[in-house]
Amino acid sequence: QVQLVEFGGGLVQAGGSLRLSCAAPGRIFRSYVMGWFRQAPGKERELVAAFSWSGGSTYYADSVEGRFTISRDNAKNTVYLQMDSLKPEDTAVYYCAADSGPLGSIIRGTADYWGQGTQVTVSS
Repeated sequence: QVQLVEFGGGLVQAGGSLRLSCAAPGRIFRSYVMGWFRQAPGKERELVAAFSWSGGSTYYADSVEGRFTISRDNAKNTVYLQMDSLKPEDTAVYYCAADSGPLGSIIRGTADYWGQGTQVTVSS
């Protein structure tokens, strides 16, 4: 069973920063599209950011463009989500995900593997 293990959630004031980490098995990390989703209470799950090894393409939701950055550490098989200038509306459970399809697949909400989720709370 594939495990995606997330770290880094917590409570932060508006305007602050947090970094989420997601460790994946090497075979997944090197060949799957990796992304971060979030789901706030009463709202649908949304893709926040993703990257594809193939072509080096990156996706960001409009709501986080310019504030969030997805990156990776190849030596550690770890994907990061750096979140800056956080807003109360960023409060949600954040999930790491991996998908074997093209970038468009995860953009449509599909993923083969999911992390357990980590809570991010931004206070005003």
